[in-house]
Amino acid sequence: MAPKIEKTDAEWREELGDELTFRVTRQAATERPFSHPGFAPGAGVFHCVCCGQKLFTKDTKYDSGCGWPSFTAPADAKAVDEHEDLSHGMRRVEVTCSNCGAHLGHVFPDGPRDAGGLRYCINGVALEFEPEAEGKAAAE
Repeated sequence: MAPKIEKTDAEWREELGDELTFRVTRQAATERPFSHPGFAPGAGVFHCVCCGQKLFTKDTKYDSGCGWPSFTAPADAKAVDEHEDLSHGMRRVEVTCSNCGAHLGHVFPDGPRDAGGLRYCINGVALEFEPEAEGKAAAE
């Protein structure tokens, strides 16, 4: 297994450019609900904004009504790490990128029952969406 990507705060801040993205991914902040403009329609893949690792696919995304992008499962179980989070006076499970440690959001047990029952509640600024190339799905 490759070592995790490690950079200083100054390096991350310069690379990410946006202060909110830095605060969310590197300092475990949370964007305001319903503040992310959303993603392009159609199939595709969501990558970590910090390192580019594939995290989620569009077919696992759903509208939970919570104000943040929600997914039923990561693209690969090894793409994310889960950690107990006791901040803010509550017990939650934090989700981070397994490649660079970026804070992504949290996972809750209130997702769609027919899809495993989990809701990966992820900050939109932590994700980059790559639309599927036209014709790719038809060729497969």
